[in-house]
Amino acid sequence: MNPLAEELNHIIKEKSPSIFSMLSSLGKEAFFPKGILSQSAEAKEKAYKFNATIGIATENNKPMFINSVASAINGIDTADYLTYASSYGIPELRQRWRELLFNKNSSLFGKNISLPVATAGVTNGLSIFADMFIDKKDVIIMPSMNWGNYNMIFSVRKGANISLYDLFSDNKGFNIKGFEKKIKEEAAKNNKITVILNFPHNPTGYSVSDKEADAIVDILYKTAESGTNVIALIDDAYFGLVYEEGILKESLFARLSGLHKNILAVKADGATKEEFVWGLRVGFVTYGCKELDDDYSELYEALEKKTAGSIRGAISNASHLSQRLVLNLLNSPTHAAEKEEKFNILKKRALKIKEVLKSSRYSKKFEAFPFNSGYFMCIKLKSDITAESLRQALLSKYGVGLIAVGEKNLRVAFSSINEEDIPELFDIILKCINEF
Repeated sequence: MNPLAEELNHIIKEKSPSIFSMLSSLGKEAFFPKGILSQSAEAKEKAYKFNATIGIATENNKPMFINSVASAINGIDTADYLTYASSYGIPELRQRWRELLFNKNSSLFGKNISLPVATAGVTNGLSIFADMFIDKKDVIIMPSMNWGNYNMIFSVRKGANISLYDLFSDNKGFNIKGFEKKIKEEAAKNNKITVILNFPHNPTGYSVSDKEADAIVDILYKTAESGTNVIALIDDAYFGLVYEEGILKESLFARLSGLHKNILAVKADGATKEEFVWGLRVGFVTYGCKELDDDYSELYEALEKKTAGSIRGAISNASHLSQRLVLNLLNSPTHAAEKEEKFNILKKRALKIKEVLKSSRYSKKFEAFPFNSGYFMCIKLKSDITAESLRQALLSKYGVGLIAVGEKNLRVAFSSINEEDIPELFDIILKCINEF
């Protein structure tokens, strides 16, 4: 094993034996190299005459550029986006994102969390997490209705065992009993479990209530107290898009961070959906834990180095330009007002669907799963037709595209449907069902 990895492992093991035991084999091997990158960083600080360390081309001490690229990007110096970014991410952006986490999550007050490490979107963040913490045959607990890419990330790529529970109880709310039963079953068989908590939920658009959130936290605390190591992976891709009162507005990451020495909370989030910049591919991985001696700096620094090392070995770094654009966005004086405007558009669409589906003529043919947030909602078909056959009929006959989720469910992305078009959309769905 590389001495740098051994050094980081020693720090983590000394500061938190539980977290050390949660690392995968690859996670234990991970480190941030001190080769070209560290030498270049030292040269950047001290080389005042010539700096011949980094592999970029320059002219007059600035990045060489082709004008057809630079002319398309106004207002940003080429040095602020054409050079390589750190594998950790732009320092100012990491600090700004961490600051926003505290602003948006009141339960983080007085707690210590790591500096976010920048990734190439949330998917890349989840993959880096998997490299760090998931070994073959490790158990991953998630609801049976889930984002299809979880299977690729955790099962196909890492060989993990996916353990499922029903998301809803009688189609009314989060299935607390089913969740608790699944946690107890897997904790009895494994000394480490990973639980994916994704709210607002993809594909249903459901977020838990404050009461349901309290129950989830209590279940995981009791599991950790019993001696099981719990990794709570919080997929916050749609964080903040909550449209009803009484629904959890903060991340479960905030409540789980620092809760118990046997719980590691990992927040995977990003500007992707939160800031409506999907193609920029800027995400983050942030850690929250309870350390034995309440001195978190060395532990978090070690985890950040391992994470940055994993990024270095996979993609080198997330796009410098994308990170710079996101930082400029977050620092814009008009940012809050512009974001609120887009939030209200999505909220009106979600509420319009609820209004439309109050009609009994729809409920005879399908029912909506509970939804209150995010980009999506799902319907469950009541007739004998399958979701896939209805999906194909809607597409071929009416030019309407939906996503089939399992045998009887269809996902509707109201994020891409204008409010005034929602009644027509559901009328077409109903008409197509009646034609079978």
